[in-house]
Parts: sequence; structure tokens; C-alpha cells
Amino acid sequence: MKKILFYTNQFFGQIGGEEFAYTKPLIKEGPIGNANAFAPHINGGEVVATLICGDNYYVENMEEAKEFINEKIKEIQPDILIAGPAFNAGRFGIACADVCKFVQEEYGIPAVTGLYWENPAVEMYKGSCYIMQVGKSAATIRKAVPLISNFVSKLIAGEEIGTPKQEHLYPNGQRVNIISDTNGAERAVEMLIKKLKGEEYETELELSEYEKVEPAAPLKTLKGKKIALCTSGGIVKFGNPDRMPAASAKIYNKYDIEGKDSLLEGEFESVHAGYDLVYANVNPNRIAPLNILRDLESEGEIGSIYPYLISTTGNSTSVAYATEMGKGIAQELLEAKVDAVLLTST
Repeated sequence: MKKILFYTNQFFGQIGGEEFAYTKPLIKEGPIGNANAFAPHINGGEVVATLICGDNYYVENMEEAKEFINEKIKEIQPDILIAGPAFNAGRFGIACADVCKFVQEEYGIPAVTGLYWENPAVEMYKGSCYIMQVGKSAATIRKAVPLISNFVSKLIAGEEIGTPKQEHLYPNGQRVNIISDTNGAERAVEMLIKKLKGEEYETELELSEYEKVEPAAPLKTLKGKKIALCTSGGIVKFGNPDRMPAASAKIYNKYDIEGKDSLLEGEFESVHAGYDLVYANVNPNRIAPLNILRDLESEGEIGSIYPYLISTTGNSTSVAYATEMGKGIAQELLEAKVDAVLLTST
């Protein structure tokens, strides 16, 4: 029998509701809570232990939580990890997917979770672990249990994994070669004919779809307006004390620019991994032109400058993380009554 480690949150782990969301990670022997729904349906595997962690604790203390999980993985030496499923729960979804990514990348242990397609963790983690397509809420768990259990049983048996559509997985971005009796031109024409007839067809290359955002109405004048300076060019305090990643950023930083006429060499620099930083580091204003904004302020062309530079690294950042950062930045600027934003790139 293969050893299965199960991960869940404080609610499904039978500790309590939202008031226990800061519960530190703990482990219990055997299947606990919703793990009991899966245990009888997995062929060739046994749930030997259940990891439980509060949703808030995990997303706010990822490294500490993973240190605990790391110790338990070494003790138990499981063959497979199942997390969740988290359905459309944002914090729980990120925790489940992050645990799966960690275990699969660090130990080579297959890790499986289930998320609803709108859960932000899908876009963030689908390339790092097995994420199965499940319903929106826990009310659909009766469908999720056999789906995940059958897939895990397949992994245990060493059976060949089918296409994402066949397995109800979110595509992870990998392309594989499939032998076909017809060539690409024939298949393309066949799909086109079906499309023209209004018949169902299956594309061989799905394109990503992105949310369309309506731009704000333009300002009639900048005179008297408060302007914020934001950049995805990776500008940070010299030495990068806040540890902004050079790529795939999940955070943005704020730097106090109150009273500064420009961004000085040796005080600010760029950590962006997507362009030559020489000229940006000699004069950081080339990326975030605080000096020009100060000139406009002194000339009365704008009213004032928001007292913080907001910066992140836009290199290889996922759409999901970019969306979350954008929402956070927008909320802060709205609360500060900022009228417009100068957003620079590289």
C-alpha cells in the first residue's frame, strides 16, 4: 500500500471556523475530516496522516508552514500528497496549491488538489502540480471525491496519464506529441468545416483568455491633481533590503519619496532580470522619472505627487499575481485620493 499524506484547513480538519484561521500547522495520524471521504475510494493507497493548517496562518507564514511540512515529509516519507479540494476558496486554494508545488518540486512526490476554475490559485500554480477541475463550493464534494480518488489511484498504479481534458486537469502548459492518422492540414480543415456548420469541435491549441478592463475616463487637466508614480521596472532601495524578486514577483513595495527631487544613484537601483540595468542604475529616473514629475509640480502643471514610489518587477509575473497586486495598489491610491497614475515599464 502506498502512503498518502492529506492536507486540509482548520474547517475541514474539524478544528473550527474562521476564528481558528490562524491555527499553526499540526499533524494527526490517519484520515481526519474530509480525508475520510477519500480514503475508502483510493485503490492501493492509505491515508496515513492528515496535515492541518489555518488558512490565514499558511498564506501569511508560508515559509514557517513549509518548514513544519518539510519535517513531517521526512518523517512519514509519503508516496503521494492530496490537498483540499479547496473549490473556490481563495486562501485555502493558495495553501493547497502551494503545498502541492512545494512537495512535488522538493521531493518529486506526486501532489494533487482540486480547484474551481475561478480560484486565483489555478493560474498561479497550474504549471507546478496536478490541479483537478472541481465545482465552485463544498456542496459539489460528492463529484470531487471520485474524480480525485480515481486519478490518485491511477498514479498509484503507474498508469499512463491522459490529456488534461480526459483527466479533468487544468493544462499545465506542456505540449506533448500525439500520433494521428491525419496530418495537420486535414485536421484544421475538418475543424473549420465543423465550426462553419455550428458543430462541436475540439481545438488542439487553446488560447489564453484575459479579462478586458475598461480604462478610466481621461482627466481634462492635470493642474491641481495628485499624481502617483508606479513602475514595473524593478526599482528598489539600494541593496534591495525588501528582497524584491528579479522575476516572477508576487509583491510590490512602497518607497518614501517625500521631499526627494529625484532618485539618486546609490540610493535606488533596479533588480529587474529582463533588461540591461547599467543605465537604470546610473540614473534610476530613467525608469521612474521622479525628477520630471518634480519639475511639473514646481511649474504648476500638476498639483502634487503621492509621497511613495510603488514598484514591482514585471518580469515573468503571472496574470493572477499581477491582478492581485493591481487591486491592492488601486485600493491604496483610491484611499489616498490620488487622481492619476504615471505607470512606467522598462
